[in-house]
Amino acid sequence: MQATAQREHQWLGQLVGNWTFEHESACAPDQPKQKFTGSEHGRMLGDLWIVLEGKGNMPGGGEGRMLMTVGYDPQRGTFVGTWVGSMMTCMFVYEGSLDESSKRLTLNTVGPSWDDPAKQRAYRDTIEIKDENTRYLISSMQADDGTWTEFMRVEYHRAK
Repeated sequence: MQATAQREHQWLGQLVGNWTFEHESACAPDQPKQKFTGSEHGRMLGDLWIVLEGKGNMPGGGEGRMLMTVGYDPQRGTFVGTWVGSMMTCMFVYEGSLDESSKRLTLNTVGPSWDDPAKQRAYRDTIEIKDENTRYLISSMQADDGTWTEFMRVEYHRAK
């Protein structure tokens, strides 16, 4: 079986390359945001999947490593993927879509709640393309009342 790349797969190609990043995130919802830096390498797995492997400094010291995969499932009509990090035992499984401008890919997932790891909570990661050398990853979680709160914004710049 050999799948043919669709327009959505080609969109993922924008993420290929070496990137540096800076982000602000809170270690917990009631904590102030802190700035962190790191790097990421994006490569295509064939023509169908993007593999993004990153590393960066962590709150309290040390290095965290992250791995994101994203592809497109034409039978389901949705983007699919995963995210794992060296700092947690949970694998986040994504499903999402592009907005009408094709500048934002929103990936929805479910994972452990920050205040009660036994409880599941909805999360959303949005990859936003600013231009060919700048992009963002915005992470939000849904509260019990249905509102969304941004807890992390990562700004990526293509490495020279």
